[in-house]
Amino acid sequence: MDTQGRRQHVDPADQWVFDPETGSYQLRLDPPQQPERGVPAQGAGRRAQRVQPQGGGRARPGRSGAEDEGHGAVGGRSADGGRTAGAGRAAGNGRAAGGGRTAGGGRTAAGGRAAGGARGEGGGRAAARTSRRRPKARKSAKKRALIWTAGTLGVVVIAACIGVYALYQQLNGNINAIDPGIGSKNATSTGPVNILVIGTDSRKGLKGKYGDSANVGHADTTILFHVSKDRSNATALSIPRDIITDIPDCPTKQPDGSTKIIPAESGVRFNTSLGQYGRDPGCTMRTVKALTGITPDHFMMANFDAVKDLSTAVGGVEVCLAKDIDDPDSHLKLAKGRHTVAGEQALAFVRTRHSVGFGGDLSRIELQQQFLSSMMRKMKSGDTLTSPTKLLKLANTATKALTVDTGIGSVTKLSELAKDLSRVNTKNITFATVPVIDNPAEKVHTTVVLDETKAPQLFSMVKDDVSLTEVKKKQKASDAAKLKGPKADPINVRVEVLNGSGVFGAAQDTVNWLQNDEGVSRSTNGGNAPAEVKKTTLEYAPNQADQARRLAAMMGLPASALKQGTEDAAPRANMTLTLGKDFKQAGTPIATPTKAPEGIQKVEADDKSVCAK
Repeated sequence: MDTQGRRQHVDPADQWVFDPETGSYQLRLDPPQQPERGVPAQGAGRRAQRVQPQGGGRARPGRSGAEDEGHGAVGGRSADGGRTAGAGRAAGNGRAAGGGRTAGGGRTAAGGRAAGGARGEGGGRAAARTSRRRPKARKSAKKRALIWTAGTLGVVVIAACIGVYALYQQLNGNINAIDPGIGSKNATSTGPVNILVIGTDSRKGLKGKYGDSANVGHADTTILFHVSKDRSNATALSIPRDIITDIPDCPTKQPDGSTKIIPAESGVRFNTSLGQYGRDPGCTMRTVKALTGITPDHFMMANFDAVKDLSTAVGGVEVCLAKDIDDPDSHLKLAKGRHTVAGEQALAFVRTRHSVGFGGDLSRIELQQQFLSSMMRKMKSGDTLTSPTKLLKLANTATKALTVDTGIGSVTKLSELAKDLSRVNTKNITFATVPVIDNPAEKVHTTVVLDETKAPQLFSMVKDDVSLTEVKKKQKASDAAKLKGPKADPINVRVEVLNGSGVFGAAQDTVNWLQNDEGVSRSTNGGNAPAEVKKTTLEYAPNQADQARRLAAMMGLPASALKQGTEDAAPRANMTLTLGKDFKQAGTPIATPTKAPEGIQKVEADDKSVCAK
């Protein structure tokens, strides 16, 4: 603002002035001073005096001197006839004395034209003949601001895209993916998903910190993570490393691209399905399929460092102890109560076993389930999901820590899988341990074998997509009614068993089980059925309904398997039980249980009250 209150516009371009002494531009923030009204600028209306320049040259007539206030040595012609750099305006609006432009390239303060017009010594004509062309209109400050803003945003967008691409490439470069030769599903699918999570005890690259650095690593911790078709629930089955099982032939991809078949073994520890003789995660996947009847679609494998790094990336994992623990083997030393563990302490927690439970691997599994449940809750918490910094750190750590199959071996595929699986509510995720018993072949029990009564039931629930949490299935009222009502005593149940399962000896095995284990002494072997059938059926007369209900309860038959006739049978007539392809073995329920077998170890992921004992 001037003294009269008028707003004075200053073009930012006019604030840069050439300094002939330094040979560079300088920023002049103070605006040029305006002369008082009616007072002509110095030299206005008079012929400019000839000034003898230094060095013997003559000053050019028709140019105002740089001594005029506000006239910088820019924009006019120099003493040798060339133009000086610059384009700033003089303080006034008139032309310079002598008819030329001022040294600043603008008009003089007074506004009148100067006389003159002589040629300068350099041979150039003085600017007495001023240009009649109208000066090019300058862009408004608003337009210049918009152009500058648009340009800046463009640069920012390009930089952001480059940054995102660089991050994507970095995360992709972190991932180690191998082809296991088994499992063929895409990262996301419309059906159930089975992911085998393998924790290896490999010490490779750990410089002997946790034992033998030459240890190739076995399947020390293995969890089959099943996600239901409708993504409403998930079951995580822990497979004990010391369970005795059979390992099938394992085609294994070699570094040169060839495939080597590692021979099968019978009656060995499950953990040797990885690492031993060069077996890869694909071999562990095949062993799980042979053991459970469930085919893993993908695998994720991690080592000791993954536990340390992931627990740190989420800001620590809360765990609970029901007693003080001081384990010299795992180096875990914690007092009774709740703690947040990360890094080395988190690794010590999941490795300890001698100080909890029975001091074996089964007790350690319970610790690991508690730890993983807590980590899931932490990852799905608002504290993690709303923090870009934590999410980026977690993504970077996870991609570095994991080895996965090629089906999910990219950031895009992993993120698709994570988004798909995140739909499962934590309260509907159940951790359970495969039911086992002590190995009867050992005097000193160091290994275990499947509990053939309970394990098949649990595997059946997973295969048939039945949640271990509360499940409500709708049944037709007519079917449900078949299972309701009085049940006959086992000794009064009469049944003939036919084998339509395709399993050799199934009918006789069932008869033996009914007579010896269930007290159904009036059961007989009817031999093979006329043809193999898909589903097991029980045909009975209306007056045999109480017997049918008893047999259905013993064998775990679904209501749909009961086929009631229209006419009553003779007093000593047999019902007809035809075993179908859904028959597993004698004593194993035909129908998929809706509840987990009694006495199996399990814990729900949202249960915060679990404390290691």
